[in-house]
Amino acid sequence: MTGDTRVVAVLGPTNTGKTTYAIERMLGHRTGVIGLPLRLLAREVYDRVVAARGPSVVALVTGEERIVPPRTQYWICTVEAMPDGIGCDFLAVDEIQLCADPERGHVFTDRLLRARGLHETLFLGADTMRGPIRALVPQAQFVQRERMSELTYVGPKKISRMKPRSAIVGFSVENVYAIAELIRRQKGGAAVVMGALSPRTRNAQVDMYQNGEVDYLVATDAIGMGLNLDVDHVAFSALSKFDGRRMRPLAPNELAQIAGRAGRGMKNGTFGVTGDASPLDEGVAEAITSHRFTPLKKLNWRNHALRFGTIDGLIASLEAPPNGEVLVKAREADDLGALKVLAQDAEVAARCTDGPSVRLLWDVCRIPDFRGISHAEHTGLLEAIFNHLHERGNLPDDWLAQRINRIDRTDGDIDALSKRLAFIRTWTYVAQRKGWTIDESHWREQTRSVEDRLSDALHERLTQRFVDRRTSVLLRRLGQKEAMVAEVSNTGEVTVEGEFVGRLEGFRFSQDKGAGGAEAKTIKSAALQALGPQFHLRADRFYNAPDTEIDFTEQGGLIWGKDAVGKLVAGADALKPQVEVFVDDVAGPEVAQKVQRRLQHFIDRKIAALFEPLLNLSRDEELAGLARGFAFQMVEALGVLPRATVADDVKALDQDARGALRKHGIRFGQFTIFMPLLLKPAPTRLRLVLWSLMQGVQDFPEAPPPGLVTIPADKTAPAGADTMSGYRNAGERAIRIDMLERLADMLRGENSRAGFEANADMLSITGMTLEQFADLMQGLGYKADKGERTKVKPVDAVVTPSEPAPAEGDTPVMDQAEAAEAPAIPTPETPDSETPVPVTPAEETPLGEAPDAEEAGPELETFYTFTWGRPPRNAGASNRRQGGDRPQGKGKGKPGGKGKRGGPRGDKDKGAQKFSARPPKPEKKIDPDNPFAAALMGLKDTK
Repeated sequence: MTGDTRVVAVLGPTNTGKTTYAIERMLGHRTGVIGLPLRLLAREVYDRVVAARGPSVVALVTGEERIVPPRTQYWICTVEAMPDGIGCDFLAVDEIQLCADPERGHVFTDRLLRARGLHETLFLGADTMRGPIRALVPQAQFVQRERMSELTYVGPKKISRMKPRSAIVGFSVENVYAIAELIRRQKGGAAVVMGALSPRTRNAQVDMYQNGEVDYLVATDAIGMGLNLDVDHVAFSALSKFDGRRMRPLAPNELAQIAGRAGRGMKNGTFGVTGDASPLDEGVAEAITSHRFTPLKKLNWRNHALRFGTIDGLIASLEAPPNGEVLVKAREADDLGALKVLAQDAEVAARCTDGPSVRLLWDVCRIPDFRGISHAEHTGLLEAIFNHLHERGNLPDDWLAQRINRIDRTDGDIDALSKRLAFIRTWTYVAQRKGWTIDESHWREQTRSVEDRLSDALHERLTQRFVDRRTSVLLRRLGQKEAMVAEVSNTGEVTVEGEFVGRLEGFRFSQDKGAGGAEAKTIKSAALQALGPQFHLRADRFYNAPDTEIDFTEQGGLIWGKDAVGKLVAGADALKPQVEVFVDDVAGPEVAQKVQRRLQHFIDRKIAALFEPLLNLSRDEELAGLARGFAFQMVEALGVLPRATVADDVKALDQDARGALRKHGIRFGQFTIFMPLLLKPAPTRLRLVLWSLMQGVQDFPEAPPPGLVTIPADKTAPAGADTMSGYRNAGERAIRIDMLERLADMLRGENSRAGFEANADMLSITGMTLEQFADLMQGLGYKADKGERTKVKPVDAVVTPSEPAPAEGDTPVMDQAEAAEAPAIPTPETPDSETPVPVTPAEETPLGEAPDAEEAGPELETFYTFTWGRPPRNAGASNRRQGGDRPQGKGKGKPGGKGKRGGPRGDKDKGAQKFSARPPKPEKKIDPDNPFAAALMGLKDTK
């Protein structure tokens, strides 16, 4: 040390530019060394010096990293790794107030007492060190630096209301992760900075914050050690920490060291508390803002003059007490604790019989416990390393490779990767020790590669877990008040500023289901703001779309392609429904009106096309009197009327009125009055929707599949749904209206008083088994008496094969040609009733294979005898037979009157609407639709 050596203590609060000043002073010398408190900060300063002088003259030395070019001039180190005796021109130690730290303080104190540059030495730190430095380094000069910006205490604030560019500080890994997860949900994400992270992971996380990818930083007190970050606000989530021995409250100067990270350069900063942390005491807050703290009185010290003759001598020298009032003996560090444990091992003690062996043991004990599993496991590893080194002079390659390869995996979660990183740091430290491995460069490169891979994987996992880039980007653009660009793919996927946010379903935005809470609000706000132009473009395309792209659902919904764009609501009458559109409010009234007009045009045209016969009927001005009134009822009933509900009105119609109505396609059936064209599948489907709207039904009944003659009766459907479906409930099944009328034509020729059996034509037209047909007939008001008899086999009969009736429970389906025009079965009409269409006879209902007559005796067959009976009690109007439409009996009896002998009695519908009084007749007119009209006229002629 020359006589002109200059020692300067540069003291002051954070954000005074002390580190920058030291770098500038060092670069003014030919050689220099800077000792820094964290390897993270060492890496940051190394990058700055490399940028100024190039990598060929700058070295980086930490416990786990060693970059030493051949022509090194400037050494950037952690304080523990500062080289001894290299004779540099300049030397600086940053954060010198750590001399008072319980764990590492003795290392900083040793540098304060013994480390010097040949020409200049700087000690950088807090003003609280002024007294101890003056006492221990009398020749030191003091330079006071003032903070370049103001620091203000703003009290408690919720994380949800934390402004961007804030750092939230926690003092445990669990606390940091919990806060980062909360910020991800509410703010889009946060970068995570902890001292335990590798420099590569930490730098990647800090870059993400500095570049603006996230606006929040969650960190431990590691950020208090000189890391230069663009932080406007620092919030403490806790005010106490575990110092390795116990939980203790943070001192005001420690809080100030962290809070001082807020504000950078000339930019002011704020600090406060959040979460469960209680507000700061007024005096503490004042001390932090004014940078006035209790001066340090004692510094931790441990003897540097070690004796390596024996283990006990080494331990005694390490435990030697200090001299003077300022220095106090440091508490037992991990390295000394490990040395004491290994000294008790017989094999280790046997090996340490000379100075070099004891020195080697001490070097091994100084390997930090990066893993933090347990002291016993750590000392066990140290013992294995020492034994190999003492016995062989180096660590076996296969032994080292086995342990490193076990760690070289990038799968797993954050915790698994963090543990592997802690493990590899041990071997990275070992690889940096000179002479401990056979091929030092290989193992240094190997351990560094593994650490880099694990660091990259950890950064990726941290980002995946704690950063929602989408929400972060959208929040930032929303805050900038700039127009955002939205794109909608052909499948409806919406991206805003390149980030997927949801789907545009018609004219409603459906956001990503994975979003929740504040994140969901942000996404929706950003998406709707950006989707304005897209709504107008889509509305124009929809307005010009053909009707073939639009359809209605059986529940009254209106769809465009696959997207719901509206629904039908009841209008003034059944054939004039109104439209309610599904359009987001942000799209604006213009878009909503355009969508509404297009949908109204669609449904109006659809009704006009499918209900053309009914609309023509309503517009026929030639209809008058009773015919016009009856037409009005048909229109209200959407083209299908149970005859029971209008029995009196039908009887009141004369032949001219009936003829005028028949011209519009109206058929006067025995059970139903209907328009065959409106029984086709498409009109039926729409009729059910229109009827459900007018009835106020909540769950609309669905249209039956096309082509089926009978279907299972739906007992839960609202009254009248079977008629609107084009069917009539009869027992357990419902039969199609037009096929029921064909069956009725067949039944007219049967003797319903004496009883009759079902023939093959009846079974064929319904497609039912005999048992199913019996249930159907009972549903229509007949009695069915079951019996058995010996089956008579036909002799010399030629049986024409035909399609057998389906098994009981099967649903008969018509062939394709019949199904296509199923409801519109051509049936010639006469003035009084419809003439039955010839039906191809089918094979009688199979009754099963008969047993062999010689073995089982005569074969029996089941038969039913049908006679007319009153309709079942509780049967609705649709299950009552109409006056004048009862079966014609073959026996004697007056076919009319009260119907006691001839068949069913007609039921008048007293509630039927009357449109005009019937004109008086000279004599009672016979109902021309009465199936017995011909017989009655014949009786008159015989009188």
